[in-house]
Amino acid sequence: MAAPGEEDVMARYRSPLVSRYASAEMAYNFSERKKFGTWRRLWLYLAQAEKSLGLSITDEQIREMEANLDNIDFKMAAEEEKKLRHDVMAHVHTFAHCCPKAAAIIHLGATSCYVGDNTDLIVLRDGFNLLLPKLARVISRLADFAEKYADMPALGFTHYQPAQLTTVGKRCCLWIQDLCIDLQNLERARDDLRFRGVKGTTGTQASFLQLFEGDHSKVRQTTQASVLISRAYMVTGQTYSRKVDIGVLAVLASLGASIHKICTDIRLLANLKEIEEPFEKDQIGSSAMPYKRNPMRSERCCSLARHLMTLVMDPLQTAAVQWFERTLDDSANRRVCLAEAFLTADIILSTLQNISEGLVVYPKVIERRIRQELPFMATENIIMAMVKAGGNRQDCHEKIRVLSQQAAAVVKQEGGDNDFIARVSADPYFSPIHKQLESLLDPSSFTGRASQQVAKFLKEEVRPVLIPYQSKMGGKIELAL
Repeated sequence: MAAPGEEDVMARYRSPLVSRYASAEMAYNFSERKKFGTWRRLWLYLAQAEKSLGLSITDEQIREMEANLDNIDFKMAAEEEKKLRHDVMAHVHTFAHCCPKAAAIIHLGATSCYVGDNTDLIVLRDGFNLLLPKLARVISRLADFAEKYADMPALGFTHYQPAQLTTVGKRCCLWIQDLCIDLQNLERARDDLRFRGVKGTTGTQASFLQLFEGDHSKVRQTTQASVLISRAYMVTGQTYSRKVDIGVLAVLASLGASIHKICTDIRLLANLKEIEEPFEKDQIGSSAMPYKRNPMRSERCCSLARHLMTLVMDPLQTAAVQWFERTLDDSANRRVCLAEAFLTADIILSTLQNISEGLVVYPKVIERRIRQELPFMATENIIMAMVKAGGNRQDCHEKIRVLSQQAAAVVKQEGGDNDFIARVSADPYFSPIHKQLESLLDPSSFTGRASQQVAKFLKEEVRPVLIPYQSKMGGKIELAL
């Protein structure tokens, strides 16, 4: 066993969100290299803007900064932060160390949130840009599944009790509709993000107004020249409003709720043996019960989705307690909740894609369950057929009531099959419609317009929203764990 302090990665806690599940792209998006590399770029853009507006900054200083954007001495930065107790100043000093000529003008006029908040906004935008194609791929895979099974009747459930029939494809469309709402919400949240801009310590831009000797026009141009997002927030305190974070995590929490519902349905269907998630050839369902096929991917999605849904409470409480222009009690909290929300969303989308690419349907089981329940659902059709054949509606209703209760007793008390139709076939009263019983019990006649709804929904509402992501629809997901 490694002694404390030794460089053994297995001897230190690592978040399973990164070490076990998340994609390399999303892990990089929230990495220190991405963060501090963006800080340096922001300092460069600020210096370029200030130079272009007449401040005494040389081409040599700019070139020196450009040459060292990714030359980050993380060890030195850590030592500086331990000494200074200030992460931004630690990196200012570290950047200045490799840019001695530019040292005097790095971070000129700026506050910490110039790099901190603006980088956060860039990372949030990029996080959405990573999630959206993944969500679109999941919708696309499920749309293919819904189209394939649009006409297959299946027992519907309300209150988890047998209800009217639906189709396998129609039920899948309920999942897709929720995910399409999430797609729109994520796009809107991304597009609503703005840049904090260049606004100084309390958002008044006083430091820049002093730098440019009272020239308001140059102060405005500084912000315009150094933004990496198309628009900037018109007013801020020291930070951009923390309500922005609420909006970001709210849509991710909503996505978590959708995926939790979908994967719960799949888990219930697996118990019914109607539909199962993929199960690998050598996969083990239980260490004690070799026969088991646990829906572990769906369970993982539900488990992580619960975590994702709770994270929105962090920015809600943070925004509520920001005093005046800002307090620093937001910082440590945001380091955790923002990254974890995107990492978790990334994981459950990848897992759901894997599930949707390998769903297994068992038509015979679905048919058997329909046969068990359909006779009771067909009672109204039988009554209508008898009335058309000259029977009395009330007499027929009473006959069916007695026979259905007898059949229900066989199912519930004796554990037998539903023999209601056999009883109807044996009763002379129903002889006028005996030849119609088979057609009256055709499952497809009980699914209404389900298959037509599937076709129209996929064509008019689903496929069009996927068009912007068409080039990113390829590639199956193979889960590492």
